[in-house]
Amino acid sequence: MRYSPKRELKRFLDEDIGKIDITSKLLQKKKITAKIITREKTIVAGTKFVKDLFSLKKCKVKIIKKDGSLAKENQIILIISGDARDVLTCERTALNLLSRMCGIATKTNNLRRKIKRVGSKSKLFATRKTAPGLRFFDKEAVKIGGGEKHRMTLNEMIMIKDNHLAVESSITDILHKAKKTRGRIEIEVETQKDAILCAQLGADIIMLDNFSPAQITKTMKKLTELKLRDKIILEASGRINSKNITKYAETNVDMISVGSITNSVDGIDLSLEISS
Repeated sequence: MRYSPKRELKRFLDEDIGKIDITSKLLQKKKITAKIITREKTIVAGTKFVKDLFSLKKCKVKIIKKDGSLAKENQIILIISGDARDVLTCERTALNLLSRMCGIATKTNNLRRKIKRVGSKSKLFATRKTAPGLRFFDKEAVKIGGGEKHRMTLNEMIMIKDNHLAVESSITDILHKAKKTRGRIEIEVETQKDAILCAQLGADIIMLDNFSPAQITKTMKKLTELKLRDKIILEASGRINSKNITKYAETNVDMISVGSITNSVDGIDLSLEISS
């Protein structure tokens, strides 16, 4: 089945409502205007999805701060109008999604700025360490924040990791099998020796797992000496965070992947206030 963000938004709302919103049902039928305000500085992400979510209950939304823009403390992001019962039924689902997406975009943007600050050509990537059911929205937030999505699903690209090698045991054998398929091939390695072997065997992307910046620099130099560096893409991964990402960026490794962008999300403090 083809993925549909709007279908997922309806599922999120249905999950929160259950059979019926018995509290909002007590209210009189009355048209109101409400605004969503951020209580802290944030990169805005998810407004178009929140607009679609409110539209499921026939509420109208005016986007004040577009995705990718900076919103300062106490600034209005969205203005919603509609029946009070419908606005309040959507409130928590909308705030939860927007808070998470803004948090991811803001964290991504902060890391991306650290990379650019040292003049690095490295690109920042998310991983598949996302909340089940939220991957599409998590990865969209990464993109809005200035990062890259990497693969979305297992069928997009072959990525051979340590547990695959634990089963197959031979790097050479599994890469030969992979080369018979179509598309790019990525493989995770833990030593410089294996990185060179994988480059010689024709891997497209080599993930340098838990390599220190110094080890990455040495591996890149060796690959250059062997005239293999230009034939492959190198990815740094493992224990990379805001404190050490600058050191990794200074190596100019092609890709820097950071799982905490999406698996350790600090949601942005948002609130919905009725103005009339």
